[in-house]
Amino acid sequence: MGMAASQARFLGLTARKTNVEYEGQQINQQRTTLSNQSANYYNQLLGMTVPTPPSVADYTKTVYTFEDGNLSNSITSLIAQPNGEYLISYVSSWTNDFTPVAAGTAIVTKDAANNFYVGSTELRALNSGIDPDDGNYEGNDEYLLSLSPTQRKQLLQEEEQYKDLLNKKYCGGNDEDWYVRYVQNTSTNTWSPIFYRKSQVDNATYSEDGTSQSNINAYTMGSAQETEEVKGVTARLEKDTTGRYINITMYDKNDDGDVINEVTYALTTNTLTDQDAYDDAMNQYEYDKYQYDQSIQEINAKIEIIQAQDKNLELRLKQLDTEQDAISNEMDAVQKVIEKNTESTFKTFG
Repeated sequence: MGMAASQARFLGLTARKTNVEYEGQQINQQRTTLSNQSANYYNQLLGMTVPTPPSVADYTKTVYTFEDGNLSNSITSLIAQPNGEYLISYVSSWTNDFTPVAAGTAIVTKDAANNFYVGSTELRALNSGIDPDDGNYEGNDEYLLSLSPTQRKQLLQEEEQYKDLLNKKYCGGNDEDWYVRYVQNTSTNTWSPIFYRKSQVDNATYSEDGTSQSNINAYTMGSAQETEEVKGVTARLEKDTTGRYINITMYDKNDDGDVINEVTYALTTNTLTDQDAYDDAMNQYEYDKYQYDQSIQEINAKIEIIQAQDKNLELRLKQLDTEQDAISNEMDAVQKVIEKNTESTFKTFG
């Protein structure tokens, strides 16, 4: 190999070596970037909060109850006072055997004269149609015809009470009018009132044949569970050796501050779990856990992609390292040729 050819070869190898070194630096820079991305993903994993399932104990509380005749009382608030007394609130519940209750729905029809019917029975305006003075009745209601004038006068008074109860429960105490029809129980031979809110009947949409296109709510008299909250009652409480309350004493005080009307009730201890709240919390936990698992899977998938990219770069770097070694070896060989050529040249001209 001549001097010029050797020099050209050496310069070409030097350029290749420079390119390989530059590409290696670029790959190291890419691997550093991938490493930073991977570290960020791992930091995200470390910063994630693992969802914790709810505990039933967090939704369970101790409830104290006491009975007072037909009243069942459940204490809702119990605040200790500095003088040893307690300020309590409680909810009383009882069964009201004579109160308006829902009785399903009915299809109402009306005739050309705007009289309303359920089946073949005409609806009568509640607390009307009967002469309040002598109890006379001129209609064709089977139930009213079966009553004496005196009974019909008494029925008017009864219907006035019905109206008050209905308005108090379903109309917010407003004075609204109602329709009524009486239905016979053939087994007991008794009659029961069925009530319909006048505004709902009058304002319903009726088809051409006079039939209501929607069901009308119906009500009757029956039994229902009712509640009332009593707040801010002063009482004394007695505990057992375990610290649970076993007795409650309620009383009044006269103008002199003396205790009067003192009554003691035995307390029953129950544990009450708010199952709906617990179920809601469990549903939220399942959702959070699903979101957490999804996030973990997504981050792990991204880390796997980064690891695969880094592996490819590592392999390419090894190839470049092998190539660089080969170039270095060849450069050494060319360098020796150049040195020989130089030495022989100098000897020739020496």
